[in-house]
Amino acid sequence: MNAAPAALAASVTSPAAPVIDDGWTTVTIASRRHLTDWVDEFRFESPDGSPLPAWTPGSHIDVQIPECAIPGKRCWGDDSAAAPAHIDSLIRQYSLCSDPADLSSFTIAVDRTSINRGGRGGSERIHQTFDPGALVRIGQPRNHFALQRALNYVFIAGGIGITPILPLIAQAERTGRPWTLLCLARTEGEMPYFDDLQHTWGDRVRIHTSGDHGRIDFVSALANQPRGTAVYVCGPGAMAMSVRMAVDPQPAVDVFTEQFSAPVRPTGEGDTPFEVTIASSGDTVAVPGDQSVLDSLEERGMLLASSCREGMCGTCEVGVVSGEIEHRDTVLTPEERSENESMMICVSRCSSGRLVLDL
Repeated sequence: MNAAPAALAASVTSPAAPVIDDGWTTVTIASRRHLTDWVDEFRFESPDGSPLPAWTPGSHIDVQIPECAIPGKRCWGDDSAAAPAHIDSLIRQYSLCSDPADLSSFTIAVDRTSINRGGRGGSERIHQTFDPGALVRIGQPRNHFALQRALNYVFIAGGIGITPILPLIAQAERTGRPWTLLCLARTEGEMPYFDDLQHTWGDRVRIHTSGDHGRIDFVSALANQPRGTAVYVCGPGAMAMSVRMAVDPQPAVDVFTEQFSAPVRPTGEGDTPFEVTIASSGDTVAVPGDQSVLDSLEERGMLLASSCREGMCGTCEVGVVSGEIEHRDTVLTPEERSENESMMICVSRCSSGRLVLDL
């Protein structure tokens, strides 16, 4: 039976845990739990018992995964006081699925099948190497999937996409607004947390299993939503797009998405080159068609914050002074894109020939 996290309580304010100077927090893997054949849950705690940083439902964290880790061994040894900052590592993003009111621990769930969907092996390495007792480093919680005010909520989770949905459901329940959850998986046994979700919430939770019923028809499944409905979707990009297309004709229904895979870009001869000017210095950098703004600026020696480099985490967001942006991220909302005030420089480009960035 798939066990769900403990019931989520109302948020409280607690002091944040001390963090390392470079913005990372060292935590201990307090426990590891098997949820499905492919998904394990990992719970992190502060080594000294201090509270972890505050967060809100929908947040995710960066997790540093050492490339030198040996399967079956601890990531940084038994007696290391803190993970070394210089270690070669991968950085991947995982949604928090525990209780924001309980800052004694963070919980994530990791699906190792992502490597079969074009993933780069980070989740597989976590399954191989993250053992209870190990020290790992995590980033500060960030939220690009916060619950907005609405009259009604529909949550849609594709497999491991249930992780950010769990605290969102608890928050929606506290508002007193009606909500439903639709889970999508090949079989019920492959859906993390499904059994206890259904036990707790009854007929407000339903599942569509493609192994039994084929591909879901979102037009029928989401027909006749009341005005003021907010639809929250976490899953593959194609699923999120299908949901958006299904509800787009319905008035006053908004869709909010979080994807756990980067959008697939069409192959071709490359994109149109453009120039980037740094507002603070006036320096201008040429960005070739086969290179990102981030890579071009790094080649010029600039130190810039980045993480996923796929437009999914929001770390590399910078302000835009002027220029038209071709947004390619999965972070900004349609409203934020239309404001033309910021961009993710790891993937997004310029459609006006020149950008001036607030750097």
